[in-house]
Amino acid sequence: MYDSIVLPTDGSEGTENAVNHALGLAEKFDAELHVINVVDVRNFYDGVNWEEVLENVELQGEVIVGDVVDRAEEKGLDVTENVTRGIPHQEINDYVEEKDADLIVMGTHGREGVERLLLGSVTEKVLRTSEVPVLTVGLED
Repeated sequence: MYDSIVLPTDGSEGTENAVNHALGLAEKFDAELHVINVVDVRNFYDGVNWEEVLENVELQGEVIVGDVVDRAEEKGLDVTENVTRGIPHQEINDYVEEKDADLIVMGTHGREGVERLLLGSVTEKVLRTSEVPVLTVGLED
């Protein structure tokens, strides 16, 4: 059913259950797992040399992705890692298209009220714009 699964992760508590689901699905369907972390470039404004900051954030992303990759490899899964810069929902959808993935597995953070209204949600944006199924996994799933 699934040959290629994309798991975007930021290492937060909200993604841990999604990681577990993605690992389980990849194992069940013998699917390749793509673990991706996107450094949101919108958080950095022009006029300041942010390169060193961006590099540090990317290094954190590599650690986050590396932890999931290690867990996948322990299960004998075929896994690919990617840390990139951009607008998260766009980068995720572009990656899915590029890799011809069948499924995206994402955690939800449970934002509510004004925070959700002002910040939006990467998961919500991916849900609205993805051309492949998106499995969302909450904190309690």
